[in-house]
Order: sequence, then C-alpha cells, then structure tokens
Amino acid sequence: MRAIIADDSELLRERIRSVLKAFENVEIVGEAADGRAAIKLVKDLDPDLVILDIRMPELNGIETLKEIRKGGSRSTICVLTNYPYPQYRDRCYAEGADYFFDKNSDFQKITAMIADLTAERTGSRT
Repeated sequence: MRAIIADDSELLRERIRSVLKAFENVEIVGEAADGRAAIKLVKDLDPDLVILDIRMPELNGIETLKEIRKGGSRSTICVLTNYPYPQYRDRCYAEGADYFFDKNSDFQKITAMIADLTAERTGSRT
C-alpha cells in the first residue's frame, strides 16, 4: 500500500511515519506540509492512502480533501486532526473522507486502520 502523509508539523509526520513503517507492505511515497503540495502529490503519485491534517497552510485539510476528491482520486483518506469537532467531522465525511481521527485520543486507531486496509488488499482479513 502506497501512502502520503500531509501535515504541517514535522514532528507529527515523523510520528505517523514510524507507525506506517511498522508495516512491511506500506510504502510512504510522499509527504507534504501544506494542502497544495498534498494535492500535487496525490495527483502525481496516486497513493492508496492519504493521511491528512485539517489545519495546514496554503489550503486547509477540508479544502484539500475536496480538491483531491474532485480530481477523481480513489485513495483512502484518513483525516487526523487536533480539531475533532462534530462540524469538522461531518464536513470531512461529506467531502469524501473515509476515516476521521482525533490526534490526541484516536492516534492508536491508525494502526488498526492500516492493518484492516492491508488485510483487505491481501485478502487475509479475519
């Protein structure tokens, strides 16, 4: 599974990177620190998974998500945010997010999500 991480925090990208690297069948193909760069990476690299922050410079995560979907991407998109408010969650799902996690209380769910996604792709889901 090919993944892109889009978050303006290098520390968070590093933390997400370490989670993804624990899976031998996940390859991080790109990272972006702003929404415009994330859109370009998705367009150029066609990843299977995009992990996307809401608060980023240039273009926020919700607008980035909207543009990614408008471009026809079929990537699985996980929004990972410090702003887990219902209005953001609802808007993200309305714009095509597949997952919406709070960075503070749901970070560990990324591991389960990746395990499920890779199992689906390899046909070994239990």
